[in-house]
Amino acid sequence: MAKDVDSLALCMQALLCDHMFSLDPTVPPVPFNVQLYQSSKPLRIGYLESDGYSQPTPSMARSIREVKALLEQAGHTLVPYQPLRVNKIMTEFIFRGIFADGAISMIQKLKGGPVDPCLQNQVNLYTIPTWLKRIISFLLKPFSPRFPVILDAVSGVKSIPDLWKQHAAVEVLYADYISETIAHWRRCNIDVVLCPMIGPAFNFNYCGQISTVISYTALYNLLNFPAGVVPVSTVTADDEEELKHFKGIFQDRMDKLLKKAVTGAEGLPVAVQCVALPWQDEVCLRFMKEVEHLVKQKRK
Repeated sequence: MAKDVDSLALCMQALLCDHMFSLDPTVPPVPFNVQLYQSSKPLRIGYLESDGYSQPTPSMARSIREVKALLEQAGHTLVPYQPLRVNKIMTEFIFRGIFADGAISMIQKLKGGPVDPCLQNQVNLYTIPTWLKRIISFLLKPFSPRFPVILDAVSGVKSIPDLWKQHAAVEVLYADYISETIAHWRRCNIDVVLCPMIGPAFNFNYCGQISTVISYTALYNLLNFPAGVVPVSTVTADDEEELKHFKGIFQDRMDKLLKKAVTGAEGLPVAVQCVALPWQDEVCLRFMKEVEHLVKQKRK
């Protein structure tokens, strides 16, 4: 979105001002808090290398460890943090929520138009008849812990009454999950979270085949927490060597595909993700700025 964090902050200042608020009365008139962005108060930061659902690549995990060390040297406090129930959230809210109609609406919108070759495998999965998806899901359960569950979720609900029931249940569960997550942050007494960002860039034709790895970003989209990404390193020869022994958490098809997707990426950039609580965009940007500054200092 921008070449550096200051540019993002400048954009936010331009957007969150009285003139812009007057153009749209439905937008909460909360101006950008420059003092919060420029604060130098030490942060208490929750960090994680893995969310327990998708194993990060060696370069992703290394980047977290290196940034953690830099932040600690700068006087910040780092404490372990683990997001809640990622497995269930990915299945019930992300996959089943998006594809409640069995992907029918999406297929209709794509009909007659070109499909990116990198996404063709994903689109092919959506076009499989619902009854066949459920059979395949059942047959694959003994062999793969994640893909059958995702396939069942992508099959959608069975009827319109079931759709309404799902919507009602999701509304309640969604509100509860946000409250539980915020309460979890409070118990950990953290200001922000440092977590992996998907990377490095995948080899050609893999991005449409590995849906599980989106857990690191999709979770905070779901929660509607402000999050930003800061490049901090590049893939090293040691990362490539470690990748040869990569097994993943579940050691299933998704883990094997992820390994293939990032093989041969030496020299490509790797980033970390910075997350804050709702309505604390300035805190998120301030955290991103701190990471950016420390990484630049290290490179000098």
